[in-house]
Amino acid sequence: MSRRVALSLPPWLAHALRAQRGPVPWNAVLRGALAAGPVLLVAVLAGRESLGVVAAIGAMLAGINDRPGSRRVSVKRIGVPASAGAVGLLVGTQAGDHVGPVLLTLLFTLVGLAAGGLSAVGPVSSAAGTQLLVASAIGAGMPLPEAGWERAVAYLVGAGWLLGLRLVLPTPGSLAGDFRFDGEREAVARVYDAVAALLDAVGSDDATARRVALTAALDHAQDALAGPRLRRYASSAAERRLHTQYAAALPIAEAATALAWTGDPVSRRSAAGPRRLAAAVRDNTHTGPLPAPSRSAPGLRALDDALLHAAEAFDRGKGSDLHTRRQGLGDVLRAAFGAGGREYGLRVALCFGASVAVAQALHHTRWYGQHEHWYWLPATTVFLVKPDLGPLVSRVLCRAAGTVLGALLFAGFAVVLPRPEGLIALVAVSGALIPVATRHFAAQTAVVTVLVLALVMVGGEPQASAGRIAETLLACAIVLIVGHLPMPGQRAGGVRARLAAAGEAAQAYLAHVLRESDAHALHAGAGRDTEAVTGVGAVTGVGAVVDPDSRTARWTLRREAYRALAEARTAIALAAAELPPLARHSEGADEVAATLERLVDTVTACAVHLDDTGRLTARHTERLAELLAELDRERERGHLRIPELRVAG
Repeated sequence: MSRRVALSLPPWLAHALRAQRGPVPWNAVLRGALAAGPVLLVAVLAGRESLGVVAAIGAMLAGINDRPGSRRVSVKRIGVPASAGAVGLLVGTQAGDHVGPVLLTLLFTLVGLAAGGLSAVGPVSSAAGTQLLVASAIGAGMPLPEAGWERAVAYLVGAGWLLGLRLVLPTPGSLAGDFRFDGEREAVARVYDAVAALLDAVGSDDATARRVALTAALDHAQDALAGPRLRRYASSAAERRLHTQYAAALPIAEAATALAWTGDPVSRRSAAGPRRLAAAVRDNTHTGPLPAPSRSAPGLRALDDALLHAAEAFDRGKGSDLHTRRQGLGDVLRAAFGAGGREYGLRVALCFGASVAVAQALHHTRWYGQHEHWYWLPATTVFLVKPDLGPLVSRVLCRAAGTVLGALLFAGFAVVLPRPEGLIALVAVSGALIPVATRHFAAQTAVVTVLVLALVMVGGEPQASAGRIAETLLACAIVLIVGHLPMPGQRAGGVRARLAAAGEAAQAYLAHVLRESDAHALHAGAGRDTEAVTGVGAVTGVGAVVDPDSRTARWTLRREAYRALAEARTAIALAAAELPPLARHSEGADEVAATLERLVDTVTACAVHLDDTGRLTARHTERLAELLAELDRERERGHLRIPELRVAG
């Protein structure tokens, strides 16, 4: 009798070996091939190799940010970080030309502090902070004959060229209607697919995972439609139609979530309607007749009503609210100067400042020999210190392995490739591989290492693979040491900040739904009897009154609650994959997030039931009471600080 032994890897090692999966993004591969390589070729033919190197670096970093999504979102996702990189290049050039080593180290430490705090605001801000620091190091550590403003313009030209390719070249699915909105169309269609998948999983163990997938699809579609625009509102019929189709998905998603909460299996007919809506979005056609689900329960009645509303809205297509609120300056400042922003900013400042100091010392002591380029060490540190690229040890292992592999590969290429045409072709091939290599940090590092080494050789620097390996290992050591140093305040600040935001969003959503409950009861003329059910009022009444404005506010709050929970879950998963000395600071966070998710699911079920009957059942109130009591116990254990959720009345 054989015994099968399962190999269980520690989380920090398992994360380093894990890679994303999915189809090859051929459209992004094409853009990568047409970006850095052709830009460098034009510059070489014009006799401006140094500016071509800077432009190609801008195109390379823009290619790293060229992720799936809509064209409108790509303007912000690529353009904002590129603008920050141009500023960093200008600042770094001026500082490198006019400031001594000590003042330069202090200046870059302050820049790291600001960029680290900014990175806590969101993904685009994080990418902007990264390019600001990397470009600052390149500007100061890569001596070039051009002035700082010329380098900044060349950098923007390279990034702008790739962004132009993103906006102009067609992508798969763009033949169905206006090609400008193919990314938005696919994102909205995936929302309806996710709803159908959740309905299929109602009553099974997969329901929770399908609800999480629905949240991700809604977040992606919301971001795709809410990108930057010149006008405040949608200006074309195609865009207004997509806004309508997205808004019509929200009540369907709400009904599906409520059905998943009740756990009673539904017929397969219930998922047929959302799938037909998904096909209508993709093909840019009318919905046709939709199969109606049974109306035997509040959730099913809500689903049927939402499908009827969607069929009407699809035909009308007048545009609708995206149920999102713009992030104001106060929100940005709170994120940057909050617990997560302060902790991350301080860690980035220490890592970046220390790496600049070490690089300056090695440079002035001629450790580099005759090489004047000392930017690799601080630039490597910037990528290593970023938590959104994975846990600390995972980042270090992947960066070291990727750099060694990339440097060895380039050393072989440098022997056989003709110069400069062979190196330019290598840059183009590497640019094409970046969209695929971003699925794993080690692969991305290897490709970027080959590309950068080819660029600097075109710019006149000798082959430097051995030096790059040594500097990368030194950067890994710096980040590992600083990453485990004790910091002022509590550790796991990013996790705490995300979890607190999720708690606040859940509180706002809960309070709004229970105010709707009070309104239903008052309208029914039955008054309101409050029972002491652990802080949850039991509402009595008959009949349901639906206020459109109240529903709009409810859907906005529900989207914010689920989005905040998804962001918290991501931060918790990364923190849990750290080494035990760091992972222990976020212990208990996963349990709190799971309880908050169950609470938000319960509130959604309450909202659907209130719309149907005008009152909450004992099951709803008891479940709310249990979850609020569970959150109280988590708070008393003191694992993490979360807002105290209370229900008035």
